[in-house]
Amino acid sequence: MSAEPPADAPASPRSRTELFTAFTWLALQGFGGVLAVVQRELVEKRRWLTRDQFVEDWAVAQIMPGPNVVNLALMIGGRHFGLPGALSALAGMLVAPLVLLLLVAVLYSQLASLPQAQAALRGMGAVAAGLIAATGLKLVTALRNNVMGLSVCTGFAALTFVAIALLRWPLAWVLLGLGTLSCAWAWRQLGRTGG
Repeated sequence: MSAEPPADAPASPRSRTELFTAFTWLALQGFGGVLAVVQRELVEKRRWLTRDQFVEDWAVAQIMPGPNVVNLALMIGGRHFGLPGALSALAGMLVAPLVLLLLVAVLYSQLASLPQAQAALRGMGAVAAGLIAATGLKLVTALRNNVMGLSVCTGFAALTFVAIALLRWPLAWVLLGLGTLSCAWAWRQLGRTGG
């Protein structure tokens, strides 16, 4: 008799095909910024990750070289089905968007000089910024359980915003500096709690 998983335990993809189709659908929704779409699809709809797991995995995906969402797809696919799963998730992220991108590039080359096309692109940028801000606010609740503490997490977020948005420091230096400090603080806190 097998034990039932806890009610809040994340689900798992049933097959590599499901991984491929899920990440294809995710990629097709994610033009201009995928964070909001990824969080909604993987945490709220499919429940493959809890909010805490998503925040942790997204943090790792961000510091790895390459596109964040591709890194996340590789991590999830690899976690559930090894290398074949990672490749299925990667293919899902890349195949359909590549075909669409080629079609859009051909179309854009014909329409790029039109003021309507330029105005539409500026409008899409504003929507993408709003989606990212809304997702960030949704994920703040996951920081309550963070080993560093909510106030320290908020402080690091504020310092990161100032360094990148206001001071315009290079992302690599901000990650190296503040990332190292936050890892050291988390390590210290884990040592104190025995976690």
